[in-house]
Amino acid sequence: MAASAVPDDAAPDDAAPDDAAPDDTAGAASDDAAPDDTAGAGAWLELSIEADIEAVEAISEILGRVATGGTTVEPAYDLVDEGLGARVDPTRPVTVRGYVPARDAAAAEVAAAEVAEALGHLQAFGLRTIGDLRTRIVHEADWAEAWKAYFPVLRVGRRVVIRPTWRRHRRQPDDVVLALDPGMAFGTGLHPTTRLCLSMLETLADRGGPGGLSGASVIDVGCGSGILAIAALRLGAARALGVDTDPIAIEATLANARRNGLTRRLRARKGSLPAVGGPFDVVLANLIAGVLVPIAPLLRAAVRDGGTILASGIFIDREAEVVDAFRAAGLVTRGRAAEGEWVALEATPG
Repeated sequence: MAASAVPDDAAPDDAAPDDAAPDDTAGAASDDAAPDDTAGAGAWLELSIEADIEAVEAISEILGRVATGGTTVEPAYDLVDEGLGARVDPTRPVTVRGYVPARDAAAAEVAAAEVAEALGHLQAFGLRTIGDLRTRIVHEADWAEAWKAYFPVLRVGRRVVIRPTWRRHRRQPDDVVLALDPGMAFGTGLHPTTRLCLSMLETLADRGGPGGLSGASVIDVGCGSGILAIAALRLGAARALGVDTDPIAIEATLANARRNGLTRRLRARKGSLPAVGGPFDVVLANLIAGVLVPIAPLLRAAVRDGGTILASGIFIDREAEVVDAFRAAGLVTRGRAAEGEWVALEATPG
C-alpha cells in the first residue's frame, strides 16, 4: 500500500511557506483598462473571458498564443466549511485568464485585439456561452494579494487536499495535504482535468503492490505548478521529474517542491519528451488531446513495461481519437474517469 502520510522531509501542513510571496508578484488596477505608457516594466495586461466549460480548451489555446505570462482556468465555486473550503459548481461559467506584458503598450493592444478577433470567430461556432473579452492592468507590486482570492482550499477525492499556502486547513487524520502557491503557472486543482488526474493518482496509490505508486518513479509532462508530481510523491512515489516548455512553470514547480519539503525528490527542468532518466513507472500527462495524440509514441517510450500512463485534459468529443493514438503507439486503455465534458484515461503498455 502506498504511503499516505506526510514524508519526513515535508513541512507541517499549516506552516508558513518558505517564500511567502512569489517572485512574480502583481496586483490589479481597474477593469477594462487598456495598457498605457505609464504601466511600467513590472505590469501585465490581464485578458479574461467567462465561458461555458465546453469552450475552455479552445479559449486557452487562443490566449496561449499571446499570454507569455501564463494562463489560468478558474471554475466557479462556493465556499463551504465556514469559508475554509470550496465546492466547484460545474453549472456556472468558468473564467480563463491570460497575462501579456504591458511594458510595450502598442504590442499589448495588438495582442488583445488578436484575442478579441479569435474569440469572435469562436463565438460564431455557437459553443454555448462565451463572454466578451475583459482587460485590466495588473501591477507586480500587488499581484500576490490580487490572485490569492481565486484559490480556496479544495478537497479532491477522498484524501487529497490542496491548500494554498496563505490559507488554513483543519486537517483530517487521512488527509494528504498539498501546499500550493500557483503564481502565474497553470495547475491549481480547480480545473476538472487536474481533479480527474489527482483522483486517478489516489486510486493508483490505493492499489498497492506492483503497478501502484509506492516507491514509483514519476514524470509529469507539462507540470505547470507541479501539483501532480507533488501529489504523486505525497501518495507514495519515490521520485519525480517535472518537465514543461514554460520557464514560469519550472520556477513554480521548484518553489512548490520547497514549500512541501520535497526538493530532494522532485526535480524540474524546461523541455518535454523524450526526457533523461526514463523509462518511468508512472507518466502523468495533463495536456490536451491535440498534444496527446502526436506525442503518444513518446509517452509509450517514457513508461516502463508494466507501468502506467495517466492522461487528462481530453475533451470528451476527442476521447476516441486519443484512444486510437494510444493503441497505435502500443498502449492499452484500461481505465477512464469523466467530469462534465472532460475525460482522463489510464493506459498501460500492452
